[in-house]
Parts: sequence; structure tokens; C-alpha cells
Amino acid sequence: MLKWLDIIKFANNGTPGPDKRVEKTPEEWKAILTPEQFNITRLKGTERAFSSDLCSYFDPGKYACVCCGTELFDADTKFESGTGWPSFTQPITENAVGYHKDKSLGMYRIEATCNTCDAHLGHVFPDGPKPSGLRYCMNALSLKKIEVTERKVDFGGGCFWCTEAIFQQLKGVLKVESGYSGGTVVNPTYREVCSGGTGHAEVIEITYDPNEISFDDLLRIHLTTHNPTTVNQRGADRGSQYRSIIFYRTDEEKQLAMRIMDEAQKSYTDPIVTQLERFEHFYKAEDNHQDYYNRNPDGGYCQAVIEPKLAKLRHLYTDKLKPV
Repeated sequence: MLKWLDIIKFANNGTPGPDKRVEKTPEEWKAILTPEQFNITRLKGTERAFSSDLCSYFDPGKYACVCCGTELFDADTKFESGTGWPSFTQPITENAVGYHKDKSLGMYRIEATCNTCDAHLGHVFPDGPKPSGLRYCMNALSLKKIEVTERKVDFGGGCFWCTEAIFQQLKGVLKVESGYSGGTVVNPTYREVCSGGTGHAEVIEITYDPNEISFDDLLRIHLTTHNPTTVNQRGADRGSQYRSIIFYRTDEEKQLAMRIMDEAQKSYTDPIVTQLERFEHFYKAEDNHQDYYNRNPDGGYCQAVIEPKLAKLRHLYTDKLKPV
């Protein structure tokens, strides 16, 4: 996660290089851009505040540079800043956006540009929401919305080695990453999370195709492949980092989660204690925690703890599994 000190460092010393470069003459840019887009992106103009509906548009998707198509921001990082311009807390990748000192108005600002084609996007300020504290104040005309079918959801249900292995087996699941969420420390380490002092839970972030597997089905599988009735304990794993938790991104997801939890309660004698919280940020865990079961299938923990969970998954959800 980038913080304000990172932005200052990049502005002073240069941004990490882009994955590719796109360069055109002014005439070539004029041929593919509207006059308003050209003025904003190539001449460093600024659109009028509240002139675009993009400020209040929060549907899932990605935002790309209107000039070269480079993906710059994910809708997950978009927020309502009240400034009249679309605002984000983080770029999609560290090297997607370029940073430059700007004193054009007699004040010190950090200009944000597309790192691929140098299009002017807007400015970055240190007055955004936690945890990054950043506000990427972008001109709507510098961006184009890319509709995507994929969605994300974050679950905690004990050791993330187990939950990762379970959801990797499902049709429609495109990617599963292990990490931390729900705490107060930025970029926590595994050791810090295990101490219980950061407030984070071990979670997985699932990227899935809703045309192949539904949010409802993912919730049902989550609530039936771990014990959601024990507080801060999943088998021998004890501590708040192992709590059962569901992070929702929209009010609709919250309502769906409440309904599925009520439905799942019928299968348990004890009350479900799974927490339900609004998603704020996912911190990816260290590389040695990623794809753990597939890298260590014969390991003692995998055989003793994970394999029985996978056997239960195969028994309950045969029709949801990827072909072997």
C-alpha cells in the first residue's frame, strides 16, 4: 500500500518504470481524443467540479487512461470525497501512476500522470481516508470505465492455508490470495498478526466470476466448511486472528450475507458467531503463505488438517468443483 511518504519519494526520485510506453505526437492524440479530453490529458487542464456523474458511480469495475487504455484504478478503491472529482485511495499497481512536483498555482502539489503515456490525470493529496490516507483527485475526462464480470469477496475462517485450499477447488473462482484484514495496522506481518495485537484476521481474498459461481454459493460453502460457532477458535488454532468473519462491499452483499447466515444456522445447534463487517482493505500475506497446500500437499499440517476439509468439500459440493 502506498502512503504519502512514498508519493513524495516518487516525486523527488522518480516513479518505478511502467510495464510499457505509449508515445504519440500532439496531432495523433488529437485524432483519437475529444477536444475536452485533449485539453485535460495533454494540456494539463482541469474540468469543472461536479461536472461528471463519475463522482457518484461506485459499481464494480476498473478505470483506465482515456488516452492509452492502461488500467489505473479499481472501483474497490473509489470513495466519495465531496470535492466534485472522482477520488481513489490507491492505484492498481505501484507503477501505474507517475508523480511530479507541480507549483503552477503558486502552491506545492503532486501531479498524477499516466505512467504509460504521460497523460495528465489530476493530483494526489494526503487527506484521504485510512488506511492509506491518500486522495487521488482525478479528472473524470482522463478516465474511462472498464466493465468487468469478475468480483471479489474476503472471508476469514481460521488458518488461511485451509480456506485458500478449499476455495481454489471451485469452478468460477479465478484467484485466491491469503492475507490480513479487519485490523488497525497498515501492512502487518504474519508475526504481528499472530501476536493478536493488530486486530487483523487471517483471510482469503477470492476473485470470482459471478456467471459461474454466485456470491450466495460462496457464502454457503464458507459457512459449511469451517465451524462458525466457536469464538476465535478453529480446531487447535486459537486467537482473534482465526475468527470467523465475512467482509461485505455493498449493502446488498450485507443483506445477502445475513440471509445466508440465517439459512446456515439451521444446520448448527450452537449459534453462529461469524462477524459481518464492511470491507476496508486487504493486505496480501508473505509469499511463503500463498498457494500453501498446493506447494506442500504431503506436509503434516496439510495431511492432518487441510485434507479432511477438502474431503468434506468434495462430499458436499461435488457439482461446484473444478474438473480434475
